[in-house]
Amino acid sequence: MTVDDTLDRVSEGYDAREDMSTQNLRDKFMDDFEDFRDLLEEGDVRAAEKNNEGDWEANPRVKEGILLSFSLGENAPFEGGYMEFQDKDTLPPQETFDEARVVPGGSSIRSGAHVGDIIQKPPSYINVGAHVGDGTMVDSEALVASAAQIGEDVHLSTGAKTGGVLEPVEESPVVVEDNAFLGGNTGVYGGVVVREGAVLAPGTQISSSTPIYDTVEDEVYSGEVPENAVVIPGSVEYGEVQGESLNKQVPIVAKYKDASTEAETALEGVLRD
Repeated sequence: MTVDDTLDRVSEGYDAREDMSTQNLRDKFMDDFEDFRDLLEEGDVRAAEKNNEGDWEANPRVKEGILLSFSLGENAPFEGGYMEFQDKDTLPPQETFDEARVVPGGSSIRSGAHVGDIIQKPPSYINVGAHVGDGTMVDSEALVASAAQIGEDVHLSTGAKTGGVLEPVEESPVVVEDNAFLGGNTGVYGGVVVREGAVLAPGTQISSSTPIYDTVEDEVYSGEVPENAVVIPGSVEYGEVQGESLNKQVPIVAKYKDASTEAETALEGVLRD
């Protein structure tokens, strides 16, 4: 069966999930789903891909296959390492990690996620449908949410969070491109794209509706962090209540790093200014 055939089958299962019992759904589509899950883990299909114009687009059939896992699955107990838990039997924890070094202590990679030659520190979590490229560091308390697309040589610092976007299936998930650096306790949500080489300072929070103020180019962006931008938390005037001025937090592009500047160096320079 070709990749397209498998995607067609899981898409058919997704469409049938409301009209069939769980057992009938399992009988008809479980083999197809398992083939699909293998494709996800091998990185042969992805929840979103970059088009010829450089924009990221969702692959609805892939996202339908991920959602099908919840309709197919039945709760089942799992044991492993220091943990016992119960989850859908379609999405057990992965037991082999190929070249990835997964440090013990509460980290987990859910089935249906692709992980390359990465380092994952405990406790952290990579959810179904995520794609994490070679050389990436997933630090303690970091979250790679369902369908999030993380590039190569990315650093997800302690507490960095990427939001999941499974529905609607046409909506692209969070994307963090190659060589990006997400500082501690950062959050990227709602299908935001962090372009290659961008740096987010600790505490920066960005959703699809968050305006990003570029002090270098005198621009305001939404839904996308520019390539090589160094972004820090800031604030703008928001209004007034009972005579008191209010500010709201916004991300600010403070500078752009050049090819010779490491992410940590660029960030440290901005924060020391």
